[in-house]
Amino acid sequence: MNLNLDPDFTPFQTGGDIDFLSFIFSGGEPHIKIVSDLSSVEKVRISHRIRSFNDMGLLLLAVDSIKRFGVKKIELTIPYFPAARQDRVMVPGESLSVKVYADLINSLNLDKVTIYDSHSEVAIALLNNCNAVSNHRFIEKVLNKTGKLLLISPDGGALKKIYKVSAYLGGVEVVECSKSRDVKTGKLSGFKAYTDDLNGQDCIIVDDICDAGGTFMGLATELKKKNAGKLYLAVSHGIFSKGLDNLTQYFDTIFTTDSFNTLESHPQLVQFKLGEDLI
Repeated sequence: MNLNLDPDFTPFQTGGDIDFLSFIFSGGEPHIKIVSDLSSVEKVRISHRIRSFNDMGLLLLAVDSIKRFGVKKIELTIPYFPAARQDRVMVPGESLSVKVYADLINSLNLDKVTIYDSHSEVAIALLNNCNAVSNHRFIEKVLNKTGKLLLISPDGGALKKIYKVSAYLGGVEVVECSKSRDVKTGKLSGFKAYTDDLNGQDCIIVDDICDAGGTFMGLATELKKKNAGKLYLAVSHGIFSKGLDNLTQYFDTIFTTDSFNTLESHPQLVQFKLGEDLI
């Protein structure tokens, strides 16, 4: 059976849904009560979108509730792994946040933990029984809509993954880019596209996360200087903390999934639902 803790994120279409009640106590603590009778259930699949520590708290409580029914096998799908970007200590005084979240999930002793297009291999290495799903089929679906495009790697961190995407798609051409980031302030600068002339070819920047979008707007400006045609953006996890208005001035269409949030309709946005065809 399936326990979808976020009612707007229901990736599993088979197995039956578990009914539950949840609320936040006046003191700020999450609470859950499983309504369905799970006493004869052998396996439960949980899905959730972790966007706050209370979301993590609800997950921890849900697993405890399920185990109290005697369920032997529990699997978890959390496509956006929280704090995946905090995968190293950059300056003294910081926490290694990705390990904190991984340790919490590992403490649950789950049979499988599925994450989608992890920011780096650190989260994958830290998680027990991790099922790491790539973005390959997502990008394939994007290109089925757009037609042939050049793949743009936004920085060195994305290179390894984008060449795997290219190989999956049969060897689509890749253009490498780079940027500089001040680790203390987070300020971006020094955008570069390592090509002389794109000759009007249409391009798509592929990455795992879009937060405020500064990286992609900076690269879009540089790509236009290199005579790029239409520009597209494909990101697995669309946070879009500054909204879409600025980004859509640079990109004809933005593609993402519902791994982090369900977004309002926008004429320049295409959002794919993460179902069993993608995860």
